[in-house]
Order: sequence, then C-alpha cells, then structure tokens
Amino acid sequence: MCMKAGSSGADLVFLDLEDACAPAAKASARGIAVKALIGQDWGHTVRAVRVNGLDTEWCHDDIIEIVTGAREAVDVLIVPKARSARDVWWVDVLLTQLETKLGLRRRIGLEVLIEEAEGLSNAAEIAKASPRLEAIIFGAGDLSASLHARVNGNFDPLGDYPGDFWHFARVQVLAAARGAGIDAIDAPYPAYKDPDGYRRAATHASLLGYDGKWAIHPSQVPIANEVFAPTAAQIAEARDSIEVYRASERDGVGAIGRDGRLVDAAHMRLAANVLHRASLAGLVDEV
Repeated sequence: MCMKAGSSGADLVFLDLEDACAPAAKASARGIAVKALIGQDWGHTVRAVRVNGLDTEWCHDDIIEIVTGAREAVDVLIVPKARSARDVWWVDVLLTQLETKLGLRRRIGLEVLIEEAEGLSNAAEIAKASPRLEAIIFGAGDLSASLHARVNGNFDPLGDYPGDFWHFARVQVLAAARGAGIDAIDAPYPAYKDPDGYRRAATHASLLGYDGKWAIHPSQVPIANEVFAPTAAQIAEARDSIEVYRASERDGVGAIGRDGRLVDAAHMRLAANVLHRASLAGLVDEV
C-alpha cells in the first residue's frame, strides 16, 4: 500500500496513525510508519504522518517515536482536531526539542485539520500559531459531528438545503489560510467510486480558491491534479492580461480595456495567481 501511495502522483502522502488505526494497533503502527518512511524511495513526494489528536493518550508517543525513528525521512506532521493556537504551539515546542536533541538539519513542517467547532471559530489564530505551518485542512467529517449536522456518509445534507451546505465553513478555513500565507486544502470525498462527484467537489473547492483536495483512493489523485491546475487557455489569458497591463503602465495609463473587458490592478493579481498555480503544477517556469 505504501509503495503504491508513493507512486500515485500525489504531491503529499500521509501515513495515518489516527482514524485508520484501531486502538489496539496504534502503538505498532508507529514502527510500520517509520519503516515505510525510511525504507523506500518517495521521490519528490512530501512524506507526512497524521498523528492522533492531542486529547488522546497516543499523540505524545506518536510524535516522539515517528521523529526519533524517521528523523529527516519525515517532512510533515499532520495534527488533527486542532481547537486553538495553543494546540499547535505545543506540537511546535515538542518538535523543536526533538530536532535539537537529534541534530536534525531541517525543520519538520506542520499541517493542521480544522474539524471541530472550536477550531473553526479559532481558525485564523490557529493558522498563524507557528512558522512551521504549511497548510490548514478543512475536515468535513468530524466537523459534521462537532456541529451536530445531519449528513450522510459523504458529508452531504440528508435533506433539501438551500445553497452550498459547507460554504461558510470552507470560506472561514480558506480566509484563515490566506491571512496566514499558507495553503488551504479541502476535505476528502469518501465516495471513492464516484469520480464525477469527486471532480465536482474538487472543482467547487478550486473555484473558491483552495490549493488542493485530499484523495483517499489512487483514482482520485489524477482528477485533483487536473482540477487544481490551470488550463492552457487560462495560462494564456493570464499572460496576456499581465502583458497588456504592463504595457499600459509604461504608457502612463493604468487600467485599460482589452477585447471588451477591463484589465486593471486586480486582474493583475488574479493573473499572477494563475501563473503561480501553473508553476506549482510544472506547467510553466517559475514566476
């Protein structure tokens, strides 16, 4: 399974010590994760481990055993159910101690799941809680339980609901990420035999501004990679907008009309975002 994950085409793969492990298997799972991290070539894939929640008996040992065993073979720890900035700070301090003790040469990153009502309320503070933070992740499953939402196994409402059921929560997580200058990652889509549904959900998240979406099955990875990368037409339009606006600025004009549409400073920012996503996807040179 780990070998397949490493060659799946995903930007990041995480080994799960939380939801994927029964309580009786959690201690032994740490050793399995360490062996997988150090025992195979992951290429350019970011290697991550999701530890158990800070409110459990396993989290402390998860962090110590994974970092001590894998050392620089682990790039990121994923912290579930963060409720406050203090949760992130605690993990940061422990990692700093371990890195110093072990003499690690580079800092281990953090990603945090926003999947509790308290965490959603504190998302902005959580996103700025540590310089280690690379992304916050919208977790619809546990958030459904925390909010007492009436949803099915795919986290969709059980009845008719006006509008997008999760729009407010998604925007709150996204705004927190943008305010902190880190990535925003969308929730998983449990119905892995429904590629059209996954594509639709990924497209909605991408349009909103999310940087990526979790995939729980290899078949979902290429869909996510396609959806979150700009198209050739979008890249061409972005380049054209930048070229036209810069030429207008050189002429001392500023905002200008182009093919019946306005091109101004805001469009420059949007175009820069498109080219940045294209660069991350390897579609253009760095911008």
